[in-house]
Amino acid sequence: MFSTFCKFEKKFTPMRRKILILPLIYTFILIFASCEQKYTTISGIIWNTSYHIVYHSNQNLEDSIQRALNRVNAELSMFESESTVSLVNSGASDSVGADFIYVFNESRRISEASGGSFDPTVGPLTELWGFGRHKTDVVTTPDSAAIAEALDAVGINDCRIADRRVIKKSPATTFDFSAIAKGYGVDLVAEMLDRNGVNDYMVEIGGEVRVAGHPAKSPTWRIQIDAPVESADSVIHRRLDIISLSGGAVATSGNYRNYRDTPTGRIGHTVDPLTGRPARRPTLSATVTSPRCLTADALATACMAMEPAAAMDMIERLDSCEALLVVASGDSIMVVATPDFGKNE
Repeated sequence: MFSTFCKFEKKFTPMRRKILILPLIYTFILIFASCEQKYTTISGIIWNTSYHIVYHSNQNLEDSIQRALNRVNAELSMFESESTVSLVNSGASDSVGADFIYVFNESRRISEASGGSFDPTVGPLTELWGFGRHKTDVVTTPDSAAIAEALDAVGINDCRIADRRVIKKSPATTFDFSAIAKGYGVDLVAEMLDRNGVNDYMVEIGGEVRVAGHPAKSPTWRIQIDAPVESADSVIHRRLDIISLSGGAVATSGNYRNYRDTPTGRIGHTVDPLTGRPARRPTLSATVTSPRCLTADALATACMAMEPAAAMDMIERLDSCEALLVVASGDSIMVVATPDFGKNE
């Protein structure tokens, strides 16, 4: 089963469960450490978030990096009206490419592993609760009839791809790969660097990370995971753990960045595909390591929609995956982790 890191628990300020926290993974400590000659740093904005890439090579690979990101944009971005996923969602097309098929198949695998707690067809529900593409400041609670109608369109395991054409569960079914696409973008850039003989790199998009080798002046890449700490006037960051990686990926998920205050209380953006309502779990954040970033990305989201014990059982059934959860427990928080979490890949 999973182990509890009691030594971290002692460092926390007591925290009420209603408090939501800010990001738990920081990569800036990696980026600016790599300033030695031949280490190239590239940064930018994509999919409403930032990216930072550091690699050790004599080659200028910026154009190749952009092409990899453009592949994801062209097929999976909901911010592009002519992307493959946007055309499929609108019903304008059912034809999909290799990247869509790959992410679709991995999404189905994670959906099955999580008992349906991860499902990229949850779009009609996220829209209903004000967290979708057309975000609103909705503070009312959808009625049961509206939730039931949206649920009828949800179910990636009721969708399939045949001859590169998507067959949706219903015309109202839409795909939102935002919980896996950033990780896939990280993987595409990392795999391009691998093909070009780059042995030392760090690729980060929106806090999702994949590394190989080491940065300048350090034997491994070091990634900080923050503990949530309550403050009188703001939320501050304090180190929970630093993991060292020379290979593999790490991703984090939580409801601390994206939430709504409603008359019945605060709701997070993680909508449970099984109930049609925002997940109300004690998990404040989930950090997952895996060889591939799209897998870590999707599993971290799945963990947020599951009870902690069920989430950890899922992780332990999967090869080469580890997890750390920050979980509310009464008036304090605790950390639970699989036995090999944080061990260098």
